[in-house]
Amino acid sequence: MLATLPIAFVLAFILARKRFVGRALLSALIMLPLVMPPVVTGLILLNLFGPNGIAGQWLEQFGIVLGFRWTGAALAAGLVALPLMVRPMRMALENVDPALHEALAVAGNGRWKRFLTLDLPLAMPGIVAGLVLGFAKALGEFGATITFVANIPGETQTISLAIYSALQSPGGEQLVIVLSVISIAISIIAVVGSEILVERLSNRQSRGGTRHA
Repeated sequence: MLATLPIAFVLAFILARKRFVGRALLSALIMLPLVMPPVVTGLILLNLFGPNGIAGQWLEQFGIVLGFRWTGAALAAGLVALPLMVRPMRMALENVDPALHEALAVAGNGRWKRFLTLDLPLAMPGIVAGLVLGFAKALGEFGATITFVANIPGETQTISLAIYSALQSPGGEQLVIVLSVISIAISIIAVVGSEILVERLSNRQSRGGTRHA
């Protein structure tokens, strides 16, 4: 999520603020992992970043190996989570009033200062929501991961893959229950925490807007 966050925010900013040829295509490509079968996503990653893939062989020259490594599992999780992270961030940025930008520009604030003092704070609830949605998607990711990096204990085995392995093992029911409870607890904590944080951020922005008015 930490690696995917800046990529998701840049893409959301481009889609929210820029008008260019191919914008609709870029948006569709970003959303593709959300609607495409996860196994197909895993196959694409395997053919691109696997040991025999073009990108995989090129990255290997720099000591970066993704195929059948935990780094590949992180890449798969980040890719399938990307659409769910971009969407709320884009909506939050699109809801920023252009009149506020104009007022700050007239007051002599440059583009970067307007971004730091206006766009980023107002988009923070969307960023938090995107992180939580992405985290939830990544936590439950299964198909792309097992296709791309397999199910190697201690290396690429995620909690979802561990539950799957326990289901296939005789007497693994107890482990399935334990892992399921852990995943549910993590999800609840993440969702509740995000709701509290988004509410506080929204209330702070409302108070700030009232003071400015």
